[in-house]
Amino acid sequence: MKTLTDHLAQYAAYHRDPRNLLSHFIGIPMIVLAVAILLSRPGAELLGFWLSPAVLAAALAILFYLRLDLRYAVLMALVLALCVWVGAGLAQRPTAVWLGAGLGLFGVGWAIQFVGHYFEGRKPAFVDDLSGLIIGPLFVAAELGFMLGLREPLRQAIEARVGPVRPRPLGPTAQR
Repeated sequence: MKTLTDHLAQYAAYHRDPRNLLSHFIGIPMIVLAVAILLSRPGAELLGFWLSPAVLAAALAILFYLRLDLRYAVLMALVLALCVWVGAGLAQRPTAVWLGAGLGLFGVGWAIQFVGHYFEGRKPAFVDDLSGLIIGPLFVAAELGFMLGLREPLRQAIEARVGPVRPRPLGPTAQR
Protein backbone atom coordinates (compact mmCIF):
# COMPACT_ATOMS: atom_id res chain seq x y z
CA MET A 1 0.00 0.00 0.00
CA LYS A 2 1.24 3.47 -0.88
CA THR A 3 1.91 5.93 1.89
CA LEU A 4 0.86 9.57 2.00
CA THR A 5 4.33 10.57 0.81
CA ASP A 6 4.17 8.03 -2.05
CA HIS A 7 0.83 9.33 -3.29
CA LEU A 8 1.71 13.01 -2.97
CA ALA A 9 5.15 12.60 -4.54
CA GLN A 10 3.71 10.67 -7.50
CA TYR A 11 1.11 13.39 -8.02
CA ALA A 12 3.63 16.19 -7.43
CA ALA A 13 5.83 14.86 -10.22
CA TYR A 14 3.17 16.12 -12.65
CA HIS A 15 2.82 19.47 -10.86
CA ARG A 16 6.11 21.32 -10.41
CA ASP A 17 5.33 24.51 -12.31
CA PRO A 18 3.85 27.25 -10.06
CA ARG A 19 1.38 28.29 -12.79
CA ASN A 20 0.06 24.74 -12.88
CA LEU A 21 -0.21 24.70 -9.10
CA LEU A 22 -2.19 27.94 -9.21
CA SER A 23 -4.56 26.45 -11.77
CA HIS A 24 -5.10 23.51 -9.42
CA PHE A 25 -5.92 25.79 -6.49
CA ILE A 26 -8.79 27.10 -8.61
CA GLY A 27 -9.79 24.15 -10.80
CA ILE A 28 -9.73 21.28 -8.33
CA PRO A 29 -12.08 22.88 -5.78
CA MET A 30 -14.45 23.70 -8.66
CA ILE A 31 -14.37 20.08 -9.84
CA VAL A 32 -14.84 18.64 -6.35
CA LEU A 33 -17.81 20.92 -5.76
CA ALA A 34 -19.22 20.06 -9.20
CA VAL A 35 -19.01 16.33 -8.51
CA ALA A 36 -20.75 16.81 -5.15
CA ILE A 37 -23.49 18.80 -6.88
CA LEU A 38 -23.96 16.30 -9.70
CA LEU A 39 -23.99 13.33 -7.31
CA SER A 40 -26.57 15.02 -5.06
CA ARG A 41 -29.36 13.67 -7.26
CA PRO A 42 -31.13 11.39 -6.78
CA GLY A 43 -31.55 12.06 -3.12
CA ALA A 44 -34.01 12.13 -0.28
CA GLU A 45 -34.27 13.91 3.04
CA LEU A 46 -33.99 11.69 6.09
CA LEU A 47 -33.99 13.12 9.63
CA GLY A 48 -33.04 16.53 8.27
CA PHE A 49 -30.17 15.26 6.12
CA TRP A 50 -30.10 15.00 2.33
CA LEU A 51 -28.93 11.48 1.48
CA SER A 52 -27.56 10.98 -2.00
CA PRO A 53 -24.72 9.32 -3.92
CA ALA A 54 -22.63 12.40 -3.00
CA VAL A 55 -22.76 11.40 0.68
CA LEU A 56 -21.54 7.90 -0.16
CA ALA A 57 -18.75 9.19 -2.43
CA ALA A 58 -17.60 11.66 0.24
CA ALA A 59 -17.65 8.97 2.93
CA LEU A 60 -15.54 6.64 0.78
CA ALA A 61 -13.07 9.42 0.00
CA ILE A 62 -12.76 10.27 3.69
CA LEU A 63 -12.06 6.62 4.51
CA PHE A 64 -9.31 6.63 1.88
CA TYR A 65 -7.82 9.83 3.35
CA LEU A 66 -8.04 8.37 6.88
CA ARG A 67 -5.89 5.47 5.74
CA LEU A 68 -3.24 7.98 4.68
CA ASP A 69 -3.25 10.66 7.39
CA LEU A 70 -5.62 11.65 10.20
CA ARG A 71 -4.98 15.41 10.02
CA TYR A 72 -5.55 15.60 6.28
CA ALA A 73 -8.58 13.33 6.59
CA VAL A 74 -10.18 15.72 9.07
CA LEU A 75 -9.49 18.68 6.80
CA MET A 76 -10.81 16.86 3.75
CA ALA A 77 -13.90 15.72 5.70
CA LEU A 78 -14.70 19.37 6.46
CA VAL A 79 -14.18 20.39 2.83
CA LEU A 80 -16.24 17.49 1.51
CA ALA A 81 -19.01 18.13 4.05
CA LEU A 82 -19.25 21.71 2.80
CA CYS A 83 -19.37 20.51 -0.82
CA VAL A 84 -22.04 17.91 -0.04
CA TRP A 85 -24.07 20.56 1.82
CA VAL A 86 -23.92 22.94 -1.16
CA GLY A 87 -24.75 20.05 -3.49
CA ALA A 88 -27.77 19.08 -1.41
CA GLY A 89 -29.06 22.62 -1.53
CA LEU A 90 -28.70 22.81 -5.30
CA ALA A 91 -30.16 19.32 -5.80
CA GLN A 92 -33.42 20.54 -4.33
CA ARG A 93 -33.61 23.44 -6.79
CA PRO A 94 -35.01 23.20 -10.33
CA THR A 95 -33.15 20.83 -12.62
CA ALA A 96 -31.74 23.67 -14.74
CA VAL A 97 -30.17 25.30 -11.68
CA TRP A 98 -28.75 22.02 -10.31
CA LEU A 99 -27.44 20.78 -13.65
CA GLY A 100 -26.20 24.19 -14.80
CA ALA A 101 -24.20 24.69 -11.62
CA GLY A 102 -22.76 21.18 -11.67
CA LEU A 103 -21.87 21.03 -15.34
CA GLY A 104 -20.69 24.65 -15.43
CA LEU A 105 -18.29 24.20 -12.52
CA PHE A 106 -17.11 20.86 -13.90
CA GLY A 107 -16.37 22.21 -17.37
CA VAL A 108 -14.70 25.42 -16.25
CA GLY A 109 -12.71 23.57 -13.58
CA TRP A 110 -11.30 21.11 -16.10
CA ALA A 111 -10.54 23.88 -18.60
CA ILE A 112 -8.50 25.65 -15.92
CA GLN A 113 -6.70 22.38 -15.16
CA PHE A 114 -5.72 21.87 -18.78
CA VAL A 115 -4.40 25.44 -19.06
CA GLY A 116 -2.20 24.67 -16.05
CA HIS A 117 -0.91 21.52 -17.66
CA TYR A 118 0.00 23.52 -20.76
CA PHE A 119 2.42 25.46 -18.55
CA GLU A 120 3.60 22.22 -16.97
CA GLY A 121 4.23 20.67 -20.36
CA ARG A 122 2.90 17.39 -19.06
CA LYS A 123 -0.40 15.53 -19.09
CA PRO A 124 -2.54 15.33 -15.93
CA ALA A 125 -1.50 12.68 -13.40
CA PHE A 126 -4.80 10.78 -13.60
CA VAL A 127 -4.06 9.84 -17.22
CA ASP A 128 -1.36 7.47 -15.96
CA ASP A 129 -2.98 6.56 -12.64
CA LEU A 130 -6.67 7.04 -11.86
CA SER A 131 -5.84 7.46 -8.17
CA GLY A 132 -4.80 10.99 -9.18
CA LEU A 133 -8.49 11.88 -9.20
CA ILE A 134 -8.77 11.34 -5.44
CA ILE A 135 -5.23 12.52 -4.65
CA GLY A 136 -5.69 15.86 -6.47
CA PRO A 137 -7.83 17.48 -3.75
CA LEU A 138 -5.49 16.18 -1.05
CA PHE A 139 -2.50 17.52 -3.01
CA VAL A 140 -4.06 20.99 -3.13
CA ALA A 141 -4.63 20.88 0.64
CA ALA A 142 -1.05 19.73 1.23
CA GLU A 143 0.43 22.40 -1.06
CA LEU A 144 -1.59 25.10 0.67
CA GLY A 145 -0.27 23.84 3.99
CA PHE A 146 3.29 23.87 2.67
CA MET A 147 2.82 27.51 1.61
CA LEU A 148 1.75 28.26 5.18
CA GLY A 149 4.84 26.54 6.57
CA LEU A 150 3.01 23.44 7.76
CA ARG A 151 4.16 19.81 7.44
CA GLU A 152 7.70 20.80 6.46
CA PRO A 153 9.11 17.25 6.76
CA LEU A 154 6.46 16.01 4.32
CA ARG A 155 7.26 18.81 1.86
CA GLN A 156 10.96 17.98 2.10
CA ALA A 157 10.30 14.27 1.52
CA ILE A 158 8.24 15.04 -1.58
CA GLU A 159 10.82 17.46 -2.96
CA ALA A 160 13.59 14.92 -2.32
CA ARG A 161 11.75 12.61 -4.73
CA VAL A 162 10.52 15.02 -7.41
CA GLY A 163 12.39 18.30 -6.97
CA PRO A 164 11.19 21.78 -6.06
CA VAL A 165 8.43 23.80 -7.66
CA ARG A 166 9.92 25.86 -10.49
CA PRO A 167 8.62 27.59 -13.62
CA ARG A 168 9.09 25.71 -16.87
CA PRO A 169 10.30 27.83 -19.79
CA LEU A 170 7.79 28.06 -22.62
CA GLY A 171 8.51 27.97 -26.31
CA PRO A 172 10.21 25.73 -28.85
CA THR A 173 13.40 25.29 -26.79
CA ALA A 174 11.55 24.33 -23.60
CA GLN A 175 12.21 20.74 -22.63
CA ARG A 176 11.63 18.74 -19.51
